[in-house]
Amino acid sequence: MNRFLPINKQDMAERGWEEADFVCVTGDAYVDHPSFGIAIISRLLERLGYRVAMLAQPDLNDPNAFKRFGRPRLAFMITAGNIDSMVSNYSVAKRRRDHDAYSPTNSQNKRPDYAATVYSRAAKKAYPDCPVILGGIEASLRRFAHYDYWADKVFPSVLVDSGADMISYGMGELQTEQIASRLAAGEPIENLTDIRGTVCYVTADQIPMGTVSCPSFEKVASDKSAFIRAFKQQLDEQDSVYGKPLLQKHGDKYVLQNPPMPTLTREQLDDVFTLQFMRAYHPVYESMGGVKAIEEVEFSIMHNRGCFGHCNFCSITMHQGRKVVSRSIDSVVTEAESFVKNPRFKGYIHDVGGPTADFRYPSCSKQEKLGMCKDKKCLGSPSCPAVKADHSEYLALLRRLRAIKGIKKVFVRSGLRFDYIMLDKDDTFLKELVEHHVSGQLKVAPEHCSNNVLDMMGKPHVEVFERFAKKFYQCTKAIGKEQYLVPYLMSSHPGSTIKDAVELALFLKKHRMRPEQVQDFYPTPGTISTCMFYTGIDPMTGKEVYVPKTDREKQRQRALLQYFRPENRRIVIEALEEIHRTDLIGSGPECLVAPDREYIKKQTEKRLAAQNDKRGKPVRGKKPVPAKGGKRR
Repeated sequence: MNRFLPINKQDMAERGWEEADFVCVTGDAYVDHPSFGIAIISRLLERLGYRVAMLAQPDLNDPNAFKRFGRPRLAFMITAGNIDSMVSNYSVAKRRRDHDAYSPTNSQNKRPDYAATVYSRAAKKAYPDCPVILGGIEASLRRFAHYDYWADKVFPSVLVDSGADMISYGMGELQTEQIASRLAAGEPIENLTDIRGTVCYVTADQIPMGTVSCPSFEKVASDKSAFIRAFKQQLDEQDSVYGKPLLQKHGDKYVLQNPPMPTLTREQLDDVFTLQFMRAYHPVYESMGGVKAIEEVEFSIMHNRGCFGHCNFCSITMHQGRKVVSRSIDSVVTEAESFVKNPRFKGYIHDVGGPTADFRYPSCSKQEKLGMCKDKKCLGSPSCPAVKADHSEYLALLRRLRAIKGIKKVFVRSGLRFDYIMLDKDDTFLKELVEHHVSGQLKVAPEHCSNNVLDMMGKPHVEVFERFAKKFYQCTKAIGKEQYLVPYLMSSHPGSTIKDAVELALFLKKHRMRPEQVQDFYPTPGTISTCMFYTGIDPMTGKEVYVPKTDREKQRQRALLQYFRPENRRIVIEALEEIHRTDLIGSGPECLVAPDREYIKKQTEKRLAAQNDKRGKPVRGKKPVPAKGGKRR
């Protein structure tokens, strides 16, 4: 009978363990579900025959928190959780968030800032001689010297900052198996310098042949041109086919990134989903109200990994990678059939997706042998002619799921690439998506309408979205349903000016779209857009980029995208005045906002001043105009 992994000494004793081989530490609550990376790693280690204990959200006020299980025989495996701890803890305005869906009762005080670093230091303090291996998205994206938005400066690699021994970056199944096997065989952690998908320390004589040397931490921290050069080198080598080892000095230490681990095959990914997950949060949280993060994923299905969309603001390129791999239809159907046996299942699959829901294969046939193209995007403006847009297998998968007895509805809520849908010459997928898999609203991500800004984002031009919207509403009308597109929009992305925000506001008004939420660009480590934000340069072209950074401008760009809200009227008026677009203030059909009292007062004062000036009456700052006959009025 499957059980949760031990969370204390008593659980270990019930299994007859005196020690654990690995202690897995996470900044999330303990949720044993495949959408949580640490759940996959821990269950994989268990299957390989290792004794694994789980230390979730350790209490840092307890000096013995990391000694709960005693010293692990082989290593601590540490992750900050499913989300970078700083993104989890702070809004883009750097205000402390008041909830955390990955903690019991939505509590916001369970995960420390820079959790990967804090946990690693605590583990090393508890057992200085015990290997510490970092994984997860926070460590993965901070594996090189990187710009930290919250401190507004360049930080060293998290490997150096944390005192850990190794980073397992990206999707970690294959490297975890190798690391565990070699540690169990008695190899010291400092000898494990050749495992793909890892970052480690090396000595000068351990540096592999063909290694690319990046500018040092000290150099990139003081010189933005060096930062750009290092970032571009790191991006260029992020491919398992042709990627070379990367070296970055930090003081007298050599930090080596081995080339990426090859993407799992379909059979290997299928195997991951046969691991014995409980698919629930640990019962210890029941009295606390549970863990909210499970609600959307418990009855959702991940069918793929990787994304060749390669948006500039997205971290997937440097984490999961651009090569897409998907599970077999039978694997997905088996998971869905297990839902029907669950007493909590109400008949609705919330999502069948992944990073991008409608990707099942690599974008073209060349990638298997040649890898992903450098300095090119599969999708964007224009899309690469080699892209093979084919939804037939995804459609077959959705049809199989719809046919399962006990399933009432199968929704698709992950990101769908509307530009990829438009490349498909067969409209069958879009028609069945609209008819069977949309619940009133379909969320898509045009992000903006200014083609200049979209180029900075690495997104398709707005004309593609307009063609998709037209086709979507045609399909909706054909089946007699009333359904709508809900756009994801981003304000203040590098390249976006107030004029661009006004252009987007007019676009939204024209298309009768009123977004409920607008996301300010959030500069997270490891993305092209963050490099632009920090340096003011597009690392792909070397050209200067306008970057909105002040709170005032960010507030105005965000307000313009929600110009229709009464609380935004004053801010919108100020923005329109600033760029001399007062023609958009009024009651006409082309106007964005009606004038408020302050605006009317200012306009009245200007009119009176102009009239007085014309009559020759004194105007502040001007001498009175002499009246006829030489007398002053």
